[in-house]
Amino acid sequence: MLPPLMLSRRFAPLFWCQFFAAFNDNFLKTALVFLILFRSGARDAEALITLASAIFIAPYFFLSALGGELADRYDKARVAKWLKFVEIFVAGLAVVGYAQSSLPILFTALFGFGALGALFGPIKYGILPDHLARVELPAGNALVEGATFVAILTGTIVGGLAARGRGDATSFALLVIGFALACWLAALFIPPTGEGAPHLRIARNIATSTAAMIRHLRADSRLWWGAMVTSWFWLIGIVALSLLPPLIKTLIGGDESTVSIYLALFSIAVGAGSGLAAAIARGRIVLKTTLVGSVLLGLFALDLGLATFGAPAAPVRPPAVVFSSLLGVRAAFDLAGMAVAGGLFIVPAFAAVQAWSDADYRARTVAAVNVLNAAFMTGAAVTVALMQKFGATVPTLFLSVGAATLAVALAIWKTLPKAT
Repeated sequence: MLPPLMLSRRFAPLFWCQFFAAFNDNFLKTALVFLILFRSGARDAEALITLASAIFIAPYFFLSALGGELADRYDKARVAKWLKFVEIFVAGLAVVGYAQSSLPILFTALFGFGALGALFGPIKYGILPDHLARVELPAGNALVEGATFVAILTGTIVGGLAARGRGDATSFALLVIGFALACWLAALFIPPTGEGAPHLRIARNIATSTAAMIRHLRADSRLWWGAMVTSWFWLIGIVALSLLPPLIKTLIGGDESTVSIYLALFSIAVGAGSGLAAAIARGRIVLKTTLVGSVLLGLFALDLGLATFGAPAAPVRPPAVVFSSLLGVRAAFDLAGMAVAGGLFIVPAFAAVQAWSDADYRARTVAAVNVLNAAFMTGAAVTVALMQKFGATVPTLFLSVGAATLAVALAIWKTLPKAT
């Protein structure tokens, strides 16, 4: 049976708008990853994959503040409709890049999706408290996070299928344009929210407005805590997803289908973890769940690094062979564990940020959090790409992630605020 929120117009259109947008983002990213990893012959393929993640995330650092101001100044539903209309044309650019197997054009389209996502982010999360009661926020967030990762799952699988062999440009075009249109149509049904801050003047200087939002966030210790916690989640997410394809291809010996299965497993498990966090909350904000998630996340990352440390390069094998091996099963278990732990980690923390934010500044609060998320992710992606360039191995990077996350878990335990 569908949750009641899924049958409500105050939530369902946003849910589907987010789902279709996340599908397209990950469909394009996965097709680009497979193009680099299996077809480009690039010597720095692993670094290029990590760089692709950085290119997608970088606009969140520069444009989130503008997105927050637009969302507070104007009706959030109206802004969402315009952003998703523009996304149709960015999808068209992606079609051109894929048809020509042009990495520069595809990277440009990926940047465009990132820019639109940065502007949409404050709307996506800022609108939930406008339409949902406080007790509905954990469930609403879990459904949105679940939709995001189910979209990652389907986008990943379909993107991998589209990129197999020489790829089918026609199928790629139909899917990426079709889902962009579906996203826009869903946005048309999002109920109006009214103007949260009708007298707000949009700052022309993005750097100034970004700094002001960060200062506002920093002034509230609870909001700052939530921002740091969610930023660490997204840092781990971007590093794990960028390392996963080369891990599976090089050390475990998986082909394109095997990589897609592991990515799908990771995505399903994040959705499961998000749902489990909502079930534990039962309408409350339970921050101890975030603490438990951080400890489990660190332990599973450490085990994955240990499992693959020193492993030689493996020949490419089909999924049945990979999943009959001890290493293949252990890697799947660790990745699924990391993903479930990630869902437990993020849902209570972000629900708390939404609940603690003032109504007339909520979208800008979300925007400030997104800026910090983007700074963490972009910095991590660039750092990992440079480390890979200079010889850091995938197992070493997972070990580093695990050790750092356990240190973060200790910090969370010592600073855990009351969820009021």
